[in-house]
Amino acid sequence: MLNNVVLVGRVVRQPELIQTQEGKKVSTVTLAVTRSFKNAASGEYDTDFINITLWEGIAKSVVEYCGKGAIIGVKGRLVHKTYEIPNHKSLRAVEVVAEKVSFIQTRTGDQRSELENQEVQIEEIAM
Repeated sequence: MLNNVVLVGRVVRQPELIQTQEGKKVSTVTLAVTRSFKNAASGEYDTDFINITLWEGIAKSVVEYCGKGAIIGVKGRLVHKTYEIPNHKSLRAVEVVAEKVSFIQTRTGDQRSELENQEVQIEEIAM
């Protein structure tokens, strides 16, 4: 069995770091991913907005180095969640949990070599 997702897109809004009740750091970002083909009706490229959950070291680095509009690559896995809302049907959602993040274009764009070194540290922390 295989559950891998690879995405490259723009961060939609400024990431924020949150701490859970258990003390773990987490951040959720929405990634705007443009499709590789044009919509037949409009002739434009459609964009998908995908929620990405980042934990611990990956979350901290993304919040520190990426702002709204930054381009990142994400390797992760799909997770299916069900939310119970009183007096409503259950809501289902699929999101991506990031296992690796690559910084393609950050806020300043000139920190590329520094961020490549940071990526190695992020992988070690995440595993």
